[in-house]
Amino acid sequence: MRFQRTLALVGVALVWLALGPWVLLAVAALLLVPRVRYWLWPTREVVAGWAGAVVAATVLVVAVPDGWLPVPTGSGALVTDSYVGRPTFRQPLRLEMPAHPGLAADGAGTSYDAWSSGASPGGGPVGESPRVATGWFGWESCAELHVDRHDRLVAVCGRGSGPRVRVLDSDSLRPLATKVLPEADVPSEDRCGRASYLDDDDRVVLATADRRVFVVDTDDAEGKPDLTTVAVHDLGDVVPGEDCVVDLVPDWSGRIWFATLLGRVGVVPYGGGVARALHLDEPIEHAISVDAEGGVYVATVEAMTRVTAPRDGSPTVTWRAPYDRPTTPTLLPDDLLATTDQAGDRLDVVVLRRADGEPVCRRAVTADGEGSTSVSLVSVGSGVVVTNTHGAGGPLGTRLGMTGDGGLTRVDVAGGDCAIRWRSDQVVPGTTPALSQRTGLLYASTKPHSWWGVNAWYLTAIDARTGRRVFSVRTGRSNRHATTPGGLSLGPGDAAYLATRSGLVRVQDKQVAGQG
Repeated sequence: MRFQRTLALVGVALVWLALGPWVLLAVAALLLVPRVRYWLWPTREVVAGWAGAVVAATVLVVAVPDGWLPVPTGSGALVTDSYVGRPTFRQPLRLEMPAHPGLAADGAGTSYDAWSSGASPGGGPVGESPRVATGWFGWESCAELHVDRHDRLVAVCGRGSGPRVRVLDSDSLRPLATKVLPEADVPSEDRCGRASYLDDDDRVVLATADRRVFVVDTDDAEGKPDLTTVAVHDLGDVVPGEDCVVDLVPDWSGRIWFATLLGRVGVVPYGGGVARALHLDEPIEHAISVDAEGGVYVATVEAMTRVTAPRDGSPTVTWRAPYDRPTTPTLLPDDLLATTDQAGDRLDVVVLRRADGEPVCRRAVTADGEGSTSVSLVSVGSGVVVTNTHGAGGPLGTRLGMTGDGGLTRVDVAGGDCAIRWRSDQVVPGTTPALSQRTGLLYASTKPHSWWGVNAWYLTAIDARTGRRVFSVRTGRSNRHATTPGGLSLGPGDAAYLATRSGLVRVQDKQVAGQG
């Protein structure tokens, strides 16, 4: 029989797609048998044929524009569920948050707001036969996704091909406009040059790796996608070459506040001018938050700090509260602030008064050695949801079906006490969940453990009131589908959008998708 070897290899590939990576390990063991190895030894013609196929596929991938091909999936189609749970109905959960005059209206910057709440006033899928669509950007990953007034996505992306800002079609996930950004003079960390927000004029304000802040229009006079730089603020005098900006946020007066990796907090005056900065001498790894009273809240690796600045003055510290690796300050009603304390690898939720930093209450959500988090808290009105990402870090943390210890916990604040309302065992390796106020669901990028070694990723919807998992829909079967730290947003068409390590994913209910 001709083509026996080719048929055998095709058969192995199909079994691998169905059952997962252990199939390849079994085949490798068979190759230790000399007779099998001799039988599979290819002829020159076969080698040439396979090499030609690989070259043709590579040329095709390089030639096709970004976003036109789906993100390549992996193995394990038959041993992982494509959908778990059942549809639900919307149960709105309203949060008391002030509208920021300098940010995109109505929560259009769905992955970010001035209070770092993680909540969007918009909707999300409710599990009605959800459809998954993907767009492949090669080795490029994107940071937070914003939504402009034309329901287009705006994101700062990078890796491999260099940093760039993109305007994307929210339906096809294809780029509509792209602008290449300056690169750093020296190699910088991946988190450098990725901070951005969308302002009230649909301009994306972003920090570049060469220590500048760009203000870029996302459309032209006719509303068509177009990226034109309208202002540039040079931070070179206050941010040295070995440092970089990791977050940006406007205050209520229109000034741009920034934080740097090596611990500087600074402000750019409204309309431009000389930037001023304060060196906290402690690294900053998370987003900063602002309130209408002029407070700027910064989590260094050692403390939570409140910074203010007079209209034409330099930033100063108004209070400092020491904690071990606090996460992004999440502001709450009643002049409160929530963060974490991770001393001894125990994860505690801490609530402070914004006015003076005095503690209101504290609640441990894990035992010693079992807790840590790398993502922000999510506000649910009367409290917050904390994500335990312990064990999910490192290059092997989510390989071959492995995952972290995981778990989500809701902690409510009432009467000066922090109380645990519910716990969930859903594993969220490293992406901040997003709350939809319209559906009352908390959406998370989850990864369950797989004994088959399959890296299956899911968008999971959790009832924010009870902690019950409502549904999970599989978004991919490889670590190319792993979501970036700030890459889960809720956007047009009640869809959830995920920025992954190699592209974008959209999850949308069938009925809504059909209407589009």
